[in-house]
Amino acid sequence: MKRAPKAYKNSNFLASSEARIIRIMSEYLEPQNRLNEQNIKHSVVFFGSARVRTGMKSDKFNAGKCYDDAEEFAFRLGEWSNQLAKEEKDYGFTICTGGGPGIMEAANKGAIRAKCRSMGLNISLPHEQAPNDFLTPHLNFEFHYFFMRKLWFLYHAKALVVFPGGFGTMDELFETLTLVQTKKLQKHDFPILMYDPDFWKNVINFQKLVDCGLIQQEDIDLIHFFSSPQEGMDYLKPRLENIIRTFDH
Repeated sequence: MKRAPKAYKNSNFLASSEARIIRIMSEYLEPQNRLNEQNIKHSVVFFGSARVRTGMKSDKFNAGKCYDDAEEFAFRLGEWSNQLAKEEKDYGFTICTGGGPGIMEAANKGAIRAKCRSMGLNISLPHEQAPNDFLTPHLNFEFHYFFMRKLWFLYHAKALVVFPGGFGTMDELFETLTLVQTKKLQKHDFPILMYDPDFWKNVINFQKLVDCGLIQQEDIDLIHFFSSPQEGMDYLKPRLENIIRTFDH
């Protein structure tokens, strides 16, 4: 009689509901091990739509400019990260995205253009989400569980940059805002930048939440709106350098 498969090699068992905790643990432990091996300590995370492309025209907003500015901003950040790493190895940071197309691709592309490490935290979805071609191979991850992916988005993050996007982008944005607002994210003065103030102020009326007493005025101050890569760099550089140099991971 043939030997039965060992439990940890039994694919039917590992895919079962009984083994869900093993899968969840794997999505924590395997990324942790790989990130430690790659000495990843700091990242700047880009969120944004998977649907925009360079040169894309829209009557509603300049989608092509969003793509190009995301690439340029990531490129400038990547070049600056390289300079920080020359001063002190642990001061450099990684550009991190959801690993897919659109804004994610643009940011990863900018990082690679700057010869900076480029990380993608992909998730298995029926459409839209496939790894782009601008990821550092050892930093290309694939997740099943959204909540484990979100954990790794923010675990090493020292700043968040949010470009226009849909449900997924807003989900990630509001989870981060909630963690910062409630001080569950144990990083002081965590910068949250949102590109294209006209777009966001038409989509989300933050002031209405204040006026209705649902959030405080200082909660809006958690967000900095910007309109160009240079404006983003001017705001982010001193804050990011400070949080990297003072954060005891």
